[in-house]
Amino acid sequence: MKKYQHKVQYYETDKMGIVHHSNYIRWMEEARIDFLSQIGWDFDKLEAEGLLSPVLSVDCKYRLSTMFPEVIDIDLWVESFKGFKLKIGYRMEREGAVVSEGTTEHCFMSPEGRLINIKREKPEFYNAMIAHIRE
Repeated sequence: MKKYQHKVQYYETDKMGIVHHSNYIRWMEEARIDFLSQIGWDFDKLEAEGLLSPVLSVDCKYRLSTMFPEVIDIDLWVESFKGFKLKIGYRMEREGAVVSEGTTEHCFMSPEGRLINIKREKPEFYNAMIAHIRE
């Protein structure tokens, strides 16, 4: 699995020239969308299959500041997935130094708002996700 790379943009920084903390959450979403694409489940494919994936929680621990125009490597993995709730882990690094670590939790729903058991209703997607579980 290829790490996602994000080049820090000038507009992501504050008056001190440091990336505003809210951008790390956006980078996690960028990496998650890239991950899904790499495993053959682009976000538009999920939506075409009738799957919505709301974020249930976000946790982000900031270790080092980042600045424009640094390149951040984002490693992503599945921490746990039993069919209803998915937990994804993220590690963001700059030249090997950890700048941030985090997790997101998601569920899967139909467009009508019904919870979906992915293990039962979309086993091919479930298998693609559990293939990337890292403890």
